[in-house]
Formats: sequence, C-alpha cells, structure tokens
Amino acid sequence: MTLTRIVMRLARNPGFPDGDAEQGYVITAPLDNQGRLMVEDWRRNKENCTVRRFKPGEERDADGWLTHRGGRWFIRYDEPEEGADEPVYRLGDHKLAVGEYLTIHESDGQDLTYRVTEHARA
Repeated sequence: MTLTRIVMRLARNPGFPDGDAEQGYVITAPLDNQGRLMVEDWRRNKENCTVRRFKPGEERDADGWLTHRGGRWFIRYDEPEEGADEPVYRLGDHKLAVGEYLTIHESDGQDLTYRVTEHARA
C-alpha cells in the first residue's frame, strides 16, 4: 500500500475573493486508482495518515491525523490549542485529484473551500 501526499490550498471564499495559496492542508493518506480514500488501508496505517494545516504565521500551523468515525472523515489535531476535530464534508465521496474542491468545517466554525493543487506519492 502506498500513501499519497495531497496539498490543498484555500480557494475562493467570502473574504478571500482570489483564494490564498499561503493557507491550506497537506494530507498523507491511501488513495485508490480513482483518487478516493481507502478506508481499509487507512485502518491498517492510521499512524502514517497525517495532516498539516498551514496559515500565515508559524503559530497557526497545526499537525494531526486523518481520522474516520461514523462513516465520516475528520482532521484531529495533536494539541488542544490547535482546535477541535474538523469534519471534511463528504471526503469519502470526493476524488482527491488536482483541481478538485473540498469543504472543511474549521475549528473556528467557518466552512471554507479548498482546492487540491498537488498530488504525489508519499
């Protein structure tokens, strides 16, 4: 099983009419040939399925893991001050290919849309 490194950057959102390439997520996870998450492979490799949130200002970066429960995917951070688990809207249904969009319900309560900008084997 091979893991894939997926980079998502903030797309056009309210307050960000042009998006923001300096804000985003780097997710490492197992994908099938169609670019969808593989739950069984994730279960066998949870500790290697990581997430890094990046925003301007070093204090806003956060590290954690991709988690799955109740049929939904979440981003779980390793420190309480980094925020609560963030649900990723229908992540299991999305193809994580360059150009695709995803919505994340961030710990501050905002729903923000991100665009996959990079995709490579980890």
